[in-house]
Amino acid sequence: MNGFDDDDEIRFRRYPGGRGGPDRFVRDVQGWFRRAMESRRTIAMAAGALLLLFVLANTFYQVQPEEVGVVVRFGRYIRTTEPGLRVKVPFVDRVHLLPVQRQLKEEFGFRTTAADVGRRTQYAPSDFAQEAVMLTGDLNVAVVEWIVQYRISDPYQYLFRVRNIPGTFRAMTEAVMRQVVGDRTVTEVLTVGRQAIESEVEALLSRLVREYEMGLTIEQVVLQDVNPPDPVKPSWDEVNQAQQQRDRMINEARAEYNKVIPRARGEAQQAILEAEGYALNRVNRAQGESARFRSLQEAYRRAPDVTRRRLYLETMERVLPRTGGRLIVDPDTRGIIPLLPLDRLRDGGASSGQRTAPAQGGQR
Repeated sequence: MNGFDDDDEIRFRRYPGGRGGPDRFVRDVQGWFRRAMESRRTIAMAAGALLLLFVLANTFYQVQPEEVGVVVRFGRYIRTTEPGLRVKVPFVDRVHLLPVQRQLKEEFGFRTTAADVGRRTQYAPSDFAQEAVMLTGDLNVAVVEWIVQYRISDPYQYLFRVRNIPGTFRAMTEAVMRQVVGDRTVTEVLTVGRQAIESEVEALLSRLVREYEMGLTIEQVVLQDVNPPDPVKPSWDEVNQAQQQRDRMINEARAEYNKVIPRARGEAQQAILEAEGYALNRVNRAQGESARFRSLQEAYRRAPDVTRRRLYLETMERVLPRTGGRLIVDPDTRGIIPLLPLDRLRDGGASSGQRTAPAQGGQR
């Protein structure tokens, strides 16, 4: 049957299409093979394109403006790259991008979940009392929440000097804070000693970071919130109120003291100065009178009659104006009738300070 055996005839009868079935079957098989080869070529081209993209993606990398790239080859440091588009050996080099220009922070005792501008800050509801509760120097308990702000100053040290930098840094910071809080009383921690605690923790933490070569720079330590534990808050509030009342009374007493005591001191100083002035005046006057008496004595010794007469006249000048109206008649006057000015004598008697002129000549 045209060179077909029984098996071919069976296959021909099974293949749909009627007459000409073997040729059509061959053509279909060839078409299927050709389409299969084209599909394999398409798959190979797609795989090659994906492989090329993958190689290019592992060759180029982008460093942002606030970052630096640390290139490591088989775990060994190679170089540090600046911001921009950079190239590395694909599948061999590994790049660590570190934000050296960004200020980083670690929170202790709380966690911030959202801090958008213009919106209220949201905190994680979990309890972080394990790292916030501390024992003070006077064996009291305080809940201390704080923030440490830092920067990455040395990328090489940050990556290769200390293992697990975040965990080590947090443990170190917590240990330093507990040490500083443990050296102070609970009153200092909760009230007046906060700034001193921040400064001391910052100094100690900076020194430890340099000693450990962690590649960090501590910029600020801020005590976010310091409170007594919740079970003792009512008692603590009562103590605070009592202390505030005590301070208010002390301030009022000091104000009254500052108002009264300086005035009393001023009056006392004024009295002392007046007494000193009076004493100085009396001494100077006594010294002057003494000097005057000595000068008079010396003058009297040299001319007794003249000095005696001068002293008599000066004394009369001081005494007579105080005697009022008086009429003095020389008993040795003879043959002259004196003119007695009764009006002036009457006026002089009325006013004790006025002096009456003596009658001229004659005898009464």
